[in-house]
Amino acid sequence: MADGCRDISKIVTTFLLNTCRLPPRHCDVQAAAMCAEAVGGHPVDNEKSEFIPLITGSVAEFYIEPMLPHVGDIDVMYHFNTQLAIPRGHPPPTQLPAEFYYYVKVVEIIDSQFPGYVYLPIHYLLTQCIDDGKYNCTEYEEGQYYSNQFYCNSDMSANQSTHGPARFADNSHTSYLSVDSVYCIRCLSWPPQADDWPTRNRNYDWPDSATLDRVVSCGCDVVGVAHRQCRQHEWVGKYQWRLSFSRAEIVLINSWMPLQQDCLSCATIFRKDRGID
Repeated sequence: MADGCRDISKIVTTFLLNTCRLPPRHCDVQAAAMCAEAVGGHPVDNEKSEFIPLITGSVAEFYIEPMLPHVGDIDVMYHFNTQLAIPRGHPPPTQLPAEFYYYVKVVEIIDSQFPGYVYLPIHYLLTQCIDDGKYNCTEYEEGQYYSNQFYCNSDMSANQSTHGPARFADNSHTSYLSVDSVYCIRCLSWPPQADDWPTRNRNYDWPDSATLDRVVSCGCDVVGVAHRQCRQHEWVGKYQWRLSFSRAEIVLINSWMPLQQDCLSCATIFRKDRGID
């Protein structure tokens, strides 16, 4: 009986390894198209500002092709090149990556009463100096907060419904996977709210130090959604945000071996089949 179980296990493993990596993937093309749409958009009040997209969701996390079609999703997170978030108490940066505009509004990340949920008061305006490319800083008056209500002129906004921070595109006739577009504000620093994560005690030596360094260097994002207990509140529902570690998840899952990704793919299929959130 034990030998039979081992034979079945070997058959299933061989099947997964031979069927879960079949490039090219249609979803990769679809994700690239979503990024192209994001780049073409800008906020309604600033035609010079641009979106910087990032593909997340199962398309970015898995380098395998799932066994079944329509399993997984495409999330395209996109932030303005005129906005930046920094942890509270951190000094404003004097240098930024080339993707950012010559002026950048900087918001501070401050805690709310719910872990992982924050507020974003506007604190600085950075303007780039022509001579050396560094940014000079001007402080805003206190009391202005960024709202999580967002609208833009991008084609991504058309024919979309909203759930939490995500907008769902109505492309049922052409979509290979479900598509969500998520507006966010970029934070280049690892937030103090997750300070304990890099030094946490871990079993099995995963993730290794190199992977930890890559995760921390990615920083995080904040997405516009309030805690479920606050969404009906007149002020909090409009101004509360949530920390997002999608960039960290991409690095972590892509550090797995192919067989580990296959196991996660199977678990995802099982969860969706049973209707488990």
